[in-house]
Amino acid sequence: MIKDFLIINCTGKNDQVGLRIDNNFFIHDFQTKFQNNELLAQTIVNLITKHKVNIDENFSVLINYGPGRFSSIRASLSIAKGIKISKNVKLFGYKGKDLPQFNLENIENLINKDLLEKNLIKPIYLS
Repeated sequence: MIKDFLIINCTGKNDQVGLRIDNNFFIHDFQTKFQNNELLAQTIVNLITKHKVNIDENFSVLINYGPGRFSSIRASLSIAKGIKISKNVKLFGYKGKDLPQFNLENIENLINKDLLEKNLIKPIYLS
């Protein structure tokens, strides 16, 4: 069961990052007029530091792997895989259509309905 997690929804449209820790859920929305790829890593570090998150093997990272913009998906996948490698967390992917609205209730439905995938080999990009 996934309890504490970081969720990255950066596909180039309505980009958001969420953090669930100790039954609290925090969301950061990106402003669309800025290049989000440059801000994504720093935003995640700031969220983790601010909420004093202990990232270990019991922590999970959920990532939207498409469809969406190539650069946005590649940047978010790279960051997620970096966290997985450095902290030995569980990494899961989901399709954007499976999460109609970015809120805790829908994210928990995504988890409970077993719509997460462990293999993130082929992200879905828009042309």
